[in-house]
Amino acid sequence: MASKKAALLVTFITASVSGLPMVSPTAWADDYSDLLDVLRAKGSLTQHEYDTLLAKHLHHGAAATPDSGATRHAGRPVHVASASHGAQYGTVADGHGVSSGYEPGIRFDPGSSEIDATSRAENAASRAQLSAQQAQAALASLNTSDIVRVDKYVAGKGITFKAGPININLSGFINGFYTYNSPAGGRPVAGGVSSGSSGFDSSAVRNGLLPAGFILKMSTRQQGIDISAVMGMYPGINNAKNGAFNANTGGSPVGLGTAGIDFRQVYVTFGNSDIGTFKVGRDLAFFGGDAILNDATLLSVGATGSNSAPGNTSLGRIGVGYVYADWIPQISYTSPKIAGVQGAVGIFQPLDEFNYADATNSVVSHYSATSTQHSSPMVQGKVTYDATFGKVQARIWASFLIQHQQALQGAEINAAMRRGAMVEAGDIGAKLTYGPFEGVAYYYRGSGLGTTALFFDGVAANGRKRASEGYYVQAAYHATKRLKLVGSYGVSNLYQAPGEASTMLVRRNQSIIGAAYYQLTDWLNLVGEYANTSSAAHGPNTQSDNTASCGVILLF
Repeated sequence: MASKKAALLVTFITASVSGLPMVSPTAWADDYSDLLDVLRAKGSLTQHEYDTLLAKHLHHGAAATPDSGATRHAGRPVHVASASHGAQYGTVADGHGVSSGYEPGIRFDPGSSEIDATSRAENAASRAQLSAQQAQAALASLNTSDIVRVDKYVAGKGITFKAGPININLSGFINGFYTYNSPAGGRPVAGGVSSGSSGFDSSAVRNGLLPAGFILKMSTRQQGIDISAVMGMYPGINNAKNGAFNANTGGSPVGLGTAGIDFRQVYVTFGNSDIGTFKVGRDLAFFGGDAILNDATLLSVGATGSNSAPGNTSLGRIGVGYVYADWIPQISYTSPKIAGVQGAVGIFQPLDEFNYADATNSVVSHYSATSTQHSSPMVQGKVTYDATFGKVQARIWASFLIQHQQALQGAEINAAMRRGAMVEAGDIGAKLTYGPFEGVAYYYRGSGLGTTALFFDGVAANGRKRASEGYYVQAAYHATKRLKLVGSYGVSNLYQAPGEASTMLVRRNQSIIGAAYYQLTDWLNLVGEYANTSSAAHGPNTQSDNTASCGVILLF
């Protein structure tokens, strides 16, 4: 401890003689030289350090007082030139063999006692502690409600601002593709999704299965409850056209058109990890939800639907592997996750039975029944299981849907019959990931469910339910960190109802899709894709088409 204090003292003394102005006209060299001798004897200074400090001291020593004309250095005289003589330096000759001069008016401070040095060290430590406390106080002041902070950015997760107790997250995506569709011929199929019978090639600059999206999420915690509000706006890049499907109706490529805006997400959630989460508002439904979220064509085009007059979105694999889940007003509950298992159930806005086959067929006829009366809500539920088996990550899900369709109307239904139908459907799917490989398998089956979208052609014109089923399989390989190759195949089947003989009604829609996705940056992805889509009727009619697409999708 003594050697450390001595070293501190030497440091302070050296700093003093190096550049600090002194006030006394008299220099006392004895104390400093003796101190150096003691430190060298104790081993605190090497010989080189000792020689350097002594030479520095002798060069910058103090001048003698005007009346004495000399000082004593280690008992030896030191002669200094008087300032009154106009000389700049004096001469030193002593037993150390060092000869130097002194600047008039500069003196050497022999330093203070070891107690003073210790006091200065303690003061320095106190000042350091005070500075640390001030830094902590400044950091704490940033957590006040008056400061807006930004979380560390994670690509694809949006930007999160923290304004006091509120988190504000902004995220979204934009995409655009050049799509060339070439019909391979055939005859019209009522309810088919292929454009093969159109007879004309078409080019389009359009959205893919996703439109653009801008999502605002605000969340906070109040009285132990996690609360959030979400609003998602999904505009397209093509001209909108009024129709049954609103912003998702086929577009209108005519001058002076404007794009459509699909405000499909508006909901609130509240709950916590102990009691689960409640949701009220409009959001993606449970049945078929995981099917579309795991579909690779979500980031590309897939089946085009109408390419000559593109709307907000393409079809992707909708109607060729699964029925579109849709964004439906709901009051739902999702349980906490226990051992990888999580359940959800809710009541949803009931949807009408829709005669889609007539809308897609050039020959007007009454293929399917319709309904607009709903005294009870639609009910949906889902269970998921997430687990890891060695190096394999797995997600398995299953969901169901029930809705009572009332007061069905059709060409073969007597209004006095007051006919209704209970629609039932279920699905199951799995996604497995092993290193660079991913695989998805999905299957659904319904009674009165229909095909392509919920309740499209689900009930025949005679009021009887049609059975339907479908599946898709998908494989992906990450060839490099940025390049992903995907191939998929999917089918949707619609069977005739008892007593029905609709030869032009669609029996099967199917597609084969291959795509490459290259992540150019954290935001920007390049996409190239090929798709073959075909439709077949219960009679002899079939049609098919081929589509090539390339474009970009940006996610932030």
